[in-house]
Amino acid sequence: MGPEGHEMDVSEDLSADCLFCRQDDARLNRISHQNATCFARLDNFPASEGHTEIVPKRHVESFFDLTPEELRDAYALILTVRVDLSRRFQPQGYTIGINEGRAAGRSVDHLHIHVIPRWFGDVEDPAGGIRQILPNCDPDAWEAATRQALGQRDHLLR
Repeated sequence: MGPEGHEMDVSEDLSADCLFCRQDDARLNRISHQNATCFARLDNFPASEGHTEIVPKRHVESFFDLTPEELRDAYALILTVRVDLSRRFQPQGYTIGINEGRAAGRSVDHLHIHVIPRWFGDVEDPAGGIRQILPNCDPDAWEAATRQALGQRDHLLR
């Protein structure tokens, strides 16, 4: 069922212009895993070695419009991809993310969930993680504010 309770067909809204709707085109999509409703593909412009995207087979733009089955299948593929990437590349961490909407940086209007292997030293300072995409996100300032707040609380408790 879709967001308004309408029955949804996996083939509905397929667009010849949509990269992810052309999942069978091996020139565009290098699929590593798939299940009933989603597939995992290697990113065409990877942020790191092994960068993979989890994509619903149905053309859907928003994470919030996934059916319960698609949500379960997407999560199952995230886990499968993690096992595979861990075996192949031994990353020390992962960034998992969705650019939900154009304002958030989505460039392809078909939902895709990034699974990006990470290693110490791949960026100068990873503190704050994805918060670094916005201005005024300063992990050092957060730490100082937290220490100050804890110090004030401790002072009040004495």
